[in-house]
Amino acid sequence: MAPATSNATRPLVLDNACEGVGYTPLCRLDRLAKAHGIKSNLFGKVEFMSIGGSVKDRIAKRMVEQAEKDGVLIPGKSVVIEPTSGNTGIGLALACAIHGYPLIITLPEKMSLEKEVTMRALGAEIIRTPTAAASSSPLSNLGVAKRLKDAIPNAVILNQYANPNNPLAHELSTGPEIIAAIESLPGNQRVDVFVAGAGTGGTISGTAQALKRYNKDCRVVGVDPRGSILALPESLNKLEEGEDLAYQVEGIGYDFVPEVLSREPGLIDHWVKVQDEAAFKTVREVMRMEALLIGGSSGSAVAGALQWLKASPERDVEGKNVIIMLPDGLRNYMSKPWFANELLGREIGAELSPDVTTRIHKVLADNHKYSLSANEDASVNGKIEEAVSALAETMKGVTVGTRGVNGVGKAAA
Repeated sequence: MAPATSNATRPLVLDNACEGVGYTPLCRLDRLAKAHGIKSNLFGKVEFMSIGGSVKDRIAKRMVEQAEKDGVLIPGKSVVIEPTSGNTGIGLALACAIHGYPLIITLPEKMSLEKEVTMRALGAEIIRTPTAAASSSPLSNLGVAKRLKDAIPNAVILNQYANPNNPLAHELSTGPEIIAAIESLPGNQRVDVFVAGAGTGGTISGTAQALKRYNKDCRVVGVDPRGSILALPESLNKLEEGEDLAYQVEGIGYDFVPEVLSREPGLIDHWVKVQDEAAFKTVREVMRMEALLIGGSSGSAVAGALQWLKASPERDVEGKNVIIMLPDGLRNYMSKPWFANELLGREIGAELSPDVTTRIHKVLADNHKYSLSANEDASVNGKIEEAVSALAETMKGVTVGTRGVNGVGKAAA
């Protein structure tokens, strides 16, 4: 068993906000375990306690800082572009605000309003893209990001889907933090099981590398939403006749396999598929039982962990340590129907107006010319092309320190 190598203690005084990335606690989930008849020790890795609010803060910080060291990002010259489901965008907005880079985010329409508002508050520009667009489509957030890069001089896509600093951030920080936390406990000081959702795959792949190096017998369980194709064997990804390919959970699952997701035998040992309904039900259960305000992908991870444990002998083994990754919190999803209407409306008895989110989006769009709704309208491509051209024109001559409060400001004289 190799020793842990990370100092998992957050400094009491931060030089800047980026220094507050990570250092998140483990929280016991004893009430949840008891309710489901699980005798193993359940712990949640509470990533919404990172300074930007999610596990993606870690990769954003590392990708920006390493790109600067490598000369890929040049202060006073580079513009950062990134396709994201939101949390990486928030982390990048935080890092770019500190380092002074203009940032453009391409974001699918299904992603929450709260994510967009947070990124804007940190100075990012947003282009919304059609959720239904395949990843290979020029209308997808990946496709639009590439078009922006071609149109804007000195633009850089950090590309979380293929950037080795994505899994490396977790191998060097998330994994060692978990090990240090478990080593601080009496009794069993091993991580026996690690459960995490898979999106880009950086979180589960990088953390698994660290945990398996520390304990070769640690089992890693990947959680993939129904409708995604990341799980193995491929038969797990088959949908029932008439089953909808779309899913509401944000931040995990894809219609392609990202380069940084390691699916080789021996790293991710098991895969579990989880439906939206189970994910959102589990969010409510964790909130009520453990008082943790988790997001939808966290609900998927916990639901997947419970599903796997109930089918495994591990459920009856006292003292086994099971770590569940909780990627983000409820902050990002307050306006989503699965929370606002189904939880608040039904249980409090005051159904929220169904057009509240639509009206808020309209207000934002009216005040920000790049937040273009990309629905099924035939003019979507034209709208996106217009936004790309407008941003390319705006970015001409932009240098570090010239961004305004609401986004990109005038170029320095």
